[in-house]
Amino acid sequence: MNVLKLIGKVLVVFALIALVVLGILALQKFATEPREAYLQGQIEARRVLVAGKVPGRVENLFFREGDMVEKGAIVAVISSPEIEAKKMQAQGALGAARAQASKAKNGARSEDITALKAMADRAQDAANLAKNTYDRVQKLFNEGVIPLQKRDEAETQMKATQSAADAARAQYNQAVAGARSEDKAAANALVMQARGATAEVDAYLEETKIRAPIAGEVSVKLAEEGEVVGSGMPVVAITDLSDSWATFHLREDLLKNVSKGKTFEIFIPALGKTVEMEVSYIASVGDYATWRSSKESGGFDLKSFEVRMRPKAVIENLRPGMSALFPVASIQAENIVNP
Repeated sequence: MNVLKLIGKVLVVFALIALVVLGILALQKFATEPREAYLQGQIEARRVLVAGKVPGRVENLFFREGDMVEKGAIVAVISSPEIEAKKMQAQGALGAARAQASKAKNGARSEDITALKAMADRAQDAANLAKNTYDRVQKLFNEGVIPLQKRDEAETQMKATQSAADAARAQYNQAVAGARSEDKAAANALVMQARGATAEVDAYLEETKIRAPIAGEVSVKLAEEGEVVGSGMPVVAITDLSDSWATFHLREDLLKNVSKGKTFEIFIPALGKTVEMEVSYIASVGDYATWRSSKESGGFDLKSFEVRMRPKAVIENLRPGMSALFPVASIQAENIVNP
C-alpha cells in the first residue's frame, strides 16, 4: 500500500515537472517567434488659426466646434466704436475737401461777379471824371488863371481815382477767371487725400468681419461672444480634413528604401484598414533629439528624419491624431557595418 502511494506521488511530481517544462517551452517559442514590427506615426491635417486685424469686442460668433465652414464665410464680427467714429471724421473731411474743390473749380458766384463789375465801372467813371477835371484845370493853369497848387491837387486826384479803378477792375477780372491752377490742383489733392482716409477706414471696418481663409471644420473655438480680443488674436481654428497626411520619424538606417513619390501601405487602427500613402516630404536635416546608438556598447549614433506620407485617395473618417502604423519590413535596410 505504501509502495502504491509512493508511486502515485512520484507520478504527480513528474507530471508537474512536465507541465512546467512544456509551459517554459511554449513561452520561449512565443517570445522568440518573429512578429511583424511597425513604426507608429500620427495623422495630421492643415490647421489655420483665424484672427482679425482689428481689436475689439466679439459681437457675434456664428460657428461652434464641429461645424463645417466654407471659404470666405463670416466666422465672427468684431464691434469697434472707435473705427465707426473715425469713419464719421473721414466722411466729414471728404465733404469739406469736395466743397473746397468745387469752389476752386466754379469760382465766385454770379452775384459776386455782378457786384464787382458794378464797382469796377463806378471806379472807372470816377477816374474818367477826375481826368476831365484835370484837363480843365491844366488849361486854366496854362492861361495863368489858377495857381500851381490847384493844378497839382487835380493831378493827384486823377492818379488816385485811376489806381482805384485799376484795382476794382483787377478784382473783377480775378472773379471772372476763378482760382489759379495751383489752387485747383491743391484742392483736388485734398479730395484725393480725404478719399484715401475714407477708404482706409472702410478697409478697417471690413476687417471687423472675420472670414474663413479656408474651407474645413471648426476644430477649436478660442473666444466667446462678449470677450475682448486684440489684433491678431485668433477666435477659432479651422482644420481642412481633406488636406491630411501621416507623419513618421524614421531612423536613418531605414531611409535606404524611402524616397519621395514612393508608395507604401499604412495601417490605420482607428479605421481598421490598410491604405496606400505616397511619400511627399523627407526632412532635409535629422532630428538631434532622437539620436540612438547603433550598438549597446557604443558605435556611431543614428539620427531620425521626419517623413510625411499623403493618401493616394480620399479616406473617409480620417481625422488628425489617429495612429498610423508603418510596417518596418517594407523598408528594412541592410545591416549597417561599423566603420
